[in-house]
Amino acid sequence: MEAVLLDVFEEHLSEAAFLWTQWEQTLDAPDFNFEESLSLEGRLRAHLDGLVVGDAPVAELLLTPSLDSEDPSLIFSATFALLAAPGNTRPLEALSAGSEELRPPIQRAWELSEGDSMARRLKALLARTNADPLSMSLDVLAFHHLTPMTDVVDGLLGGTDERLLAVASRCLQVLPPQRMRIQLARLLRDSRPEVLDAAIEAGLMAGARSAWDRCLDGASVKASPSRHQLLLLGFGGDSTGLSRLLGLMGEERLRADVLWALGFSGHPAAAEACLEWLEHPRFAPLAGESFSAITGLSLKDGFALEREESPREEPIPLEEEDLDADLTPRPEDALPIPNPGAVRAWWQNERKGFTAGQRYLRGKPFSVELLLSELEVGPMRRRHAHALELALRSRGACRLQTRAFSPRQNRELAALRSGALSLSSRPLPGLLEGW
Repeated sequence: MEAVLLDVFEEHLSEAAFLWTQWEQTLDAPDFNFEESLSLEGRLRAHLDGLVVGDAPVAELLLTPSLDSEDPSLIFSATFALLAAPGNTRPLEALSAGSEELRPPIQRAWELSEGDSMARRLKALLARTNADPLSMSLDVLAFHHLTPMTDVVDGLLGGTDERLLAVASRCLQVLPPQRMRIQLARLLRDSRPEVLDAAIEAGLMAGARSAWDRCLDGASVKASPSRHQLLLLGFGGDSTGLSRLLGLMGEERLRADVLWALGFSGHPAAAEACLEWLEHPRFAPLAGESFSAITGLSLKDGFALEREESPREEPIPLEEEDLDADLTPRPEDALPIPNPGAVRAWWQNERKGFTAGQRYLRGKPFSVELLLSELEVGPMRRRHAHALELALRSRGACRLQTRAFSPRQNRELAALRSGALSLSSRPLPGLLEGW
């Protein structure tokens, strides 16, 4: 291939790598919504398509060598383009051979790839025997809303590896009902956080009250609940779950996660609990975000403070610098800083319009219609949680893959619009069965 032509594909690879990193950050951004992310996604996909049209010569000269890079963004872009050729085995080999640190971009390429042959190729991933590639293979299947065969799930549930048990637990519904109940009861007794989180979620997806009870039991300082368990309590929308969350606000190590969960609980009492942290330098943005999610107050103009620029610091001597420190911007860094006085004054005036015990979303009584609206126009950062609640309320029938490319999301959103509006808006515990 002529050097000048190869330069064009090298530019496609470089741009795709850069844009993928930027796009992935928008998926958790509090200041982007789905529509606002489309322009960046479109540019990313255009460069990925540019790599695909290079066919075998580009695969050999550029893409395959990029799999040996230590740059995750290059590995993702190369893997995605190679997956466009159904007969190319390098993406499967890379999934097994790559280091633990470099497997995530390979997995991400498998997740975002689609096509008529993908289901067959994804099933082939289950031939992996090493725990890490196998667990990632199951994650990829789940991303595409596919589940392994019953005997595969049953076999994995008999193992001891925490990661494999966790991903297999999320497939419990493929088991016969009696077998599923036996396995769920066992998994709900597991003390390992990743396994327990998966078991509780799978139990709620199946409508098991025992899963909700386990979630409530774990909401104590002594049990040290995970962020995921606290979020599930927030989905509950009832007074019991709210009481457990409020009881954990005094624990500083849990406070950020409790504030996150309170925003999904939707109760006026949760909004008032957030008001107490509007002046805290660390927790104020999180408290403001949740207060806004409940009440609908937009934190801009006079309701937000200007961010102060950090003073310029002298360079740290190389021998004192933490070279392992994670300098990646966090989603929370883009949250507005609430103006405590203005927000409290607004609440004092508007509080009478909120009924105690009623769950709210953006200032309106909670409904599935509002949940769908948040998936369409709400902040990207919160869409993943809203999609999970919708899946739980529908026993897994209504699913939206919020980390997929937009064509797939648009198809799934259209299906949700026609199928989810009949779902109940009752508190989640009231939808569960007594087993």
